[in-house]
Amino acid sequence: MHLSRSLAGAAATLLLVTASAGAQSLEGRWDATVTINGAAIPFRLDLSSSGPAFKGTLFNGDETQTTTSAALQDGRVALRFDHYLTTIIATQEGNALVGKVQQRNDREASGSPFRAVRHVSRPPVTGNVPNVAGNWVIPHESPKGEKAWRFIVKQNGAELQAAILRVDGDTGALTGRFEGGKFIISHFDGSRPSLMHVTPQPDGTLTIVQQGSNRDGTLVAYREEVARAKGLPEPSNYLTHTTVRDPNEVFAFEFPDVKGVVRSNDDSQFKGKVVLAIVTGTWCPNCHDEAQYLVPLYAKYREQGLEIVALDFEEPEQQDELVRVKAFVEKYGVDYTYLIAGAPAEMWEKVPQLVNLNTWPATIFIGRDGRVDHIRAGFAATASGEFNDQLKNDFTSAVERLLAQPSAATTTASR
Repeated sequence: MHLSRSLAGAAATLLLVTASAGAQSLEGRWDATVTINGAAIPFRLDLSSSGPAFKGTLFNGDETQTTTSAALQDGRVALRFDHYLTTIIATQEGNALVGKVQQRNDREASGSPFRAVRHVSRPPVTGNVPNVAGNWVIPHESPKGEKAWRFIVKQNGAELQAAILRVDGDTGALTGRFEGGKFIISHFDGSRPSLMHVTPQPDGTLTIVQQGSNRDGTLVAYREEVARAKGLPEPSNYLTHTTVRDPNEVFAFEFPDVKGVVRSNDDSQFKGKVVLAIVTGTWCPNCHDEAQYLVPLYAKYREQGLEIVALDFEEPEQQDELVRVKAFVEKYGVDYTYLIAGAPAEMWEKVPQLVNLNTWPATIFIGRDGRVDHIRAGFAATASGEFNDQLKNDFTSAVERLLAQPSAATTTASR
């Protein structure tokens, strides 16, 4: 979930400065890389224009990120992903775009090298390609108490799309193909840059070498059935990882919204409603994944009595102007209540009623009586395949079950 610190922070501006070419000469598909910790991480960047307007799109398998705004002026094209806060500055050198990836609030820093060239189709892979599709288990102990992660793989011939799923959520889709005896896959969506070399071993395991992020290192993955037969640890249970201190307590919150208006669980908006309280932050990529799911969920069940409230924790330097938060809300069309709860380090102080709260995001399911029904740790997004399907089923079934329960006022009136 965390980025390399050179890219951490989120809201991204992708700024391409051309030497003399107009916007139309930059249109099309580019094969780009950002180099972090010595690793060149490939990603797909598409540029398109309509009149003077320009748009950039980043591709990661089935996932895309498009610009929040774009402009062309004095030979300078600015493609902004303001919900992430990352800046790529480049000049056109021959047929390439060459420059740096930087944080917007640190433009004087050296940044991370960026390079893009026109896309050229690569020749097909010849020879035997091992089949690694399916679900794998990676034994791994983390500071969050995890004993294992999942590795979810989709394969089409030599092409691979995969993700590591942790208790917080997944890495986003890493894509690539088989070459030189291993699968080389990568991800960059304005955040969470990652490069992995996945090598099938004679004993049926996979060796996964991670590069380009704060998760550098080597992992070993086992087929699910093999891991089970060996008695290897299982991944964390998302529904029991975080619990509530006292199930008989009403879940309480009181924080200002983005306009500074203080809102609380005692407001009439939340009384007698089913509430999803989301511990979140716009610096967290998995929280971006969840917001895109919550928006249509809220639209579907709002009239039946569902409310969603984000308890957002931002870095101290982001809290004055809330630039990234406002871009996040606009980008995803967030129309549920969005409260600014404090800094990430204050999470345990500001949300004291939960036990083992250490994932971003965490979703608190609250019944009409104001009490916590259960907490779901993390968010398994579309790159997690069947685990995303399971999550969506769990969310909707829990919401519908809680909506079907009578409110405290209704119960009292019927006596």
